[in-house]
Amino acid sequence: MDADDLFSLEGRNAIVTGGSRGIGRMIASGFISAGARVYISSRNSDACDSTAAELGPNCISLPQDLSSPDGCQALARAFGEREDHLDILINNAGAAWMEPFASFPEKGWDKIIDVNLKSPFFLTQALHSLLQVAASPGHPAKVINIASIDGLRLNSWETYSYASSKAALIHLTRNLAARLIKDDIVVSAIAPGAFPSEMNRAARDHGDTIATKIPAKRVGDANDMAGAAIYLASKAGNYVVGSTLVVDGGVYFATLDDNTDA
Repeated sequence: MDADDLFSLEGRNAIVTGGSRGIGRMIASGFISAGARVYISSRNSDACDSTAAELGPNCISLPQDLSSPDGCQALARAFGEREDHLDILINNAGAAWMEPFASFPEKGWDKIIDVNLKSPFFLTQALHSLLQVAASPGHPAKVINIASIDGLRLNSWETYSYASSKAALIHLTRNLAARLIKDDIVVSAIAPGAFPSEMNRAARDHGDTIATKIPAKRVGDANDMAGAAIYLASKAGNYVVGSTLVVDGGVYFATLDDNTDA
């Protein structure tokens, strides 16, 4: 067994949505290091272009708003104009909304469900044919959904639609895995804990404080996230179907205060 080959992404095409910053950028950078050609997408075209330039020639910018099925179709078309197959799809683009229960608005549900739950479904659907081209019994294509530990456990933050969307995404991962394995497409998910990002500013700006509530005594870093994604995307993860890999430093599995906000 060749360990380098087991975790290699050499020659594979990947799309990472929300790839211009945060967890998406961590995954994109890790994939490039493992040999993949990575297309990143973001609503902010300037940020998308800038990140692609920083990550080098094996990173290509495809800016797109994925909050609607039309946006998902547009990204699939743009990718299809450049490549004839897709090995790896990372459904990472996401949004959050925090507001007290009494004033939590309908738009705080609609926006979050559209981006966090509907977009992974419709983008996977739009790219299905290109994933099928890449897939074979010995070399499955991969779809990896980025969920959250907040989809697995209660958090005291008033992010009702976010937590619900991530719980639903974990179940959607199982649904898609059961259907797409017939096409040699392996679907799985990652449930991150505290990683520094625009969405998790507490981990980004107050990492030392957040770390005191995490059994591993630190917030996650780029190696933690890239390593998990490479494992699932590579040959090493070929037999992991429908599972959600928790990457959180022990928060979910530890016996902690019910009000833990890591």
